[in-house]
Amino acid sequence: MEAQSKERILAVDALRGFAVMGIILLHNIEHFNFYSFPEASSPLVKSLDSSLWDFLFFSFSGKAYAVFALLFGFTFYLQSRSAAKRGEDFKNRYMWRLLLLLGFGFVNSLFFPGEILVLYAILGFVLVPVRHWSDRSLLILAVVLMLQPLEWVKVCMGLADPSFAPRQMFYSLADVYPQLGGSSFTEMVKVNFVTGQLASLNWAWCYGRVFQTCSLFMLGLLFGRLGYFRFSSPDERKRSCCFWIRMLCVSLPLAVVLYYFKGFVFSCVEQKLVLDSLTTVLNSWYNLFFMFAMAAAFLLLYCVNEGRVLRVLAPYGQMSLTDYVTQSVIGSFLYFGYGLELHKVCGTTCSLLVGMCFLVLQVAFAHWWFRHFKRGPLETVWHKLTWIGSRR
Repeated sequence: MEAQSKERILAVDALRGFAVMGIILLHNIEHFNFYSFPEASSPLVKSLDSSLWDFLFFSFSGKAYAVFALLFGFTFYLQSRSAAKRGEDFKNRYMWRLLLLLGFGFVNSLFFPGEILVLYAILGFVLVPVRHWSDRSLLILAVVLMLQPLEWVKVCMGLADPSFAPRQMFYSLADVYPQLGGSSFTEMVKVNFVTGQLASLNWAWCYGRVFQTCSLFMLGLLFGRLGYFRFSSPDERKRSCCFWIRMLCVSLPLAVVLYYFKGFVFSCVEQKLVLDSLTTVLNSWYNLFFMFAMAAAFLLLYCVNEGRVLRVLAPYGQMSLTDYVTQSVIGSFLYFGYGLELHKVCGTTCSLLVGMCFLVLQVAFAHWWFRHFKRGPLETVWHKLTWIGSRR
């Protein structure tokens, strides 16, 4: 691999590692979607729990996954370009790769009701028909999807008939709580694999995550084409930094405006369908701009400091699939009924400390692993199966 590509990927891996960090901290305070918490031992602890909960959700909820989606599209660009240089079409390998990701997602869903790999594997196919589109066409489609067109249809339907309030959530994560808190591992696995996964996909559809994720996949592909993740040569560094500075200057004010504007809109709307749809739209836009501001600030800081500090997250981001699956397996054992049942004793503050310890151990393991191996454990399996039957 040439030095230029390696440096660019290190910056992206560090950003991905930052996103995984946010995800693992959120999952721990949520008890991996098992919302069962002990009573706070004192008013001070209760206040601290509430403040930390609000801070972590404000910082990472809806943003860390958005970074993941953006970089998913960028990874597709890198792999497609690499295949094109060898005179190959990556399309068939990519679709096979998505089916393998679906398999990883199914395994992950056995332990964690609410995982995203299945969703990404399904939605990832959207990149196949648009991979040769022009930059302009790709941008237009990404913007249209980010506008959440289905939600605007619901808004119009709600305004036309104020009594219209169709049921949208057919599956709920609350339906799996008895098994998550129970002592049977087998029952937990069964309910997670079916009801838990359906609830996760149902939630993604109802709350705009499907359209937003497809849009971010396309934007990641587009940013890759335009070279906005390249920082190696002086010209590339200057061009990329100028883009991310502009992104930060635009996204941060828009995120602030949307933060207050959505609160004003929510207070003015009473019709349930209209309110639900506008909540989905405005939260989607707010999370988008907040994510872009966060990603821009991270990449600019990486560039300014030449990755001296933030590079510590690069190995962690490089094995993001391993990180994500192992945190689900271990996290379920820590908090669910079949394991240590920490949901009974750990409030938000304690769960955050558990998550931070888990994070440090995963980062340390990643650094040790890459001193001996080229890819993460699950990444190695994924890579070998992706290229099965090939001479690579």
